[in-house]
Amino acid sequence: MPESLKEKVRALPHKPGVYLMKDRLGTILYVGKAKDLKRRVSTYFQAGRRAFLGPKIRALVDLIADFDFHLVRSETEALLLEGRLIKDLKPKYNTSFTDDKQFIQIRVDLEAVLPVFKIVRVRTTDKARYFGPFPHATEVRRTLQRLRKQFGILLGDTHPLPLGNGLWRLYDDARAEIYAHANVVSEADYRSRVEAACDFLEGRDREEISRLRTQMQEAAAAEAYERAAHLRDQIEALERTLERSRKFMNGNPLADPTSPKEAMAQLGEILKMPFPPRTMECFDISHISGTFVVSSCVRFKDGVPDKKEYRRFRINWALEKNKAATARALAAWKAGDFVPVPTRAAETGNNDFRSMWETVFRRYSRLHRENRPFPDLIVIDGGTGQISLALEAFAAMGVEPPMMIGMAKREETIIFNDGRDPLKLPENAPALRLLQRLRDESHRFANTYNADLRSRKIRESVLDEMPGLGERRKEALLKKFKSVPAMKNATLEELAGVDGIGARFAEDLFAFLKQI
Repeated sequence: MPESLKEKVRALPHKPGVYLMKDRLGTILYVGKAKDLKRRVSTYFQAGRRAFLGPKIRALVDLIADFDFHLVRSETEALLLEGRLIKDLKPKYNTSFTDDKQFIQIRVDLEAVLPVFKIVRVRTTDKARYFGPFPHATEVRRTLQRLRKQFGILLGDTHPLPLGNGLWRLYDDARAEIYAHANVVSEADYRSRVEAACDFLEGRDREEISRLRTQMQEAAAAEAYERAAHLRDQIEALERTLERSRKFMNGNPLADPTSPKEAMAQLGEILKMPFPPRTMECFDISHISGTFVVSSCVRFKDGVPDKKEYRRFRINWALEKNKAATARALAAWKAGDFVPVPTRAAETGNNDFRSMWETVFRRYSRLHRENRPFPDLIVIDGGTGQISLALEAFAAMGVEPPMMIGMAKREETIIFNDGRDPLKLPENAPALRLLQRLRDESHRFANTYNADLRSRKIRESVLDEMPGLGERRKEALLKKFKSVPAMKNATLEELAGVDGIGARFAEDLFAFLKQI
């Protein structure tokens, strides 16, 4: 064992964390977790333990030339981070967490009439509320059963029955699950239960744990040891579920051992920039078969997300395909009055190049007009075609673009805008990890906006069932109230005040909205 490696082991803290064993080329061989990093990592290099190691571990130890580590706040966080890194890095000597199974989460769809608490493994891009992820599935299931009794909430195995007049029967009978709560409730009463349960899962209400601990102590004093043990298990399940842990859900969660500053410095050298890129912006396009076309712009500052500068765009032009529209837009921009020029083709056209042109044009024409600085580096999610259209957008403005590169997804290849050959970085290069985090964040932000638009469209489609409500009237209503739920809360007088909605039709519409 080299002396430098011994010194690195001696310097490890007695704290929880994750360690990454590497070979002499820097390839990650194994990812492990530890409650005590120094004690755990040192076992790999103790000569007296070698005889007790299996052949696979001995082969691993022989290859270790270096290691990195990442400190966390608890053993639970160590388990979550270990699982995330194994899935991302796929080290040769790891066998756990190599499948596609994710840690469980608790999902509550707050837009449902009666929100239900469900255990899921995949976090979708909807507006539901999530708690987790949790590494201890058994404890989470015990916790939910406890919450059903404590708050009278619905779990995923129930089928509530509407009774009319806004009342619901939660269960077929008043079973033990809700013995302390009414089985027939209104929507408002049930939502107060949901809010209380969510507060508990957020850790804002700890009274139940204190009450259970008192009951456990009383049971032990009365020598009711079986009940005391049962209460102890419930307390441990609740505490492990409510333990505050970072999620490590998206992208590569290992910001260390390389700092953002070091990653930026390496990226600047690789791209042959005169200085590290402190500000970076990345663009991505999202659509479903050419519909609901949107784009995102995310900004990193000093290697971390600068969310106040995130921007999202709904693609509703086709400027570079329409010379007249382009000319009008440029004239408006130069006059300081930059107004979108909608075209029917843009609503359904599947053209990522056109969408990129539009997004880049809209973003940087505004920054230029407001005399705000451009980022040091622009990253385009795509290849040569997308970069070419982004450059054309700057040419249309008559503005010199900053440094710009593309990220081709298939091979994670960097595409340059100045004629240089494409560049493929090593998988463990800090510069590549930084670019991946930036690109993945833009992808997430674009997909979230796309999902929001689709959800809104689905909710609006219920208006098509109203007899006599044509497109013009529907458009006027949505322009006034923005959403169907807002229409449902409107008074009869407010509905009648919309252009094209007379008093008689407003009465029919008011009755229709109350039924949906």
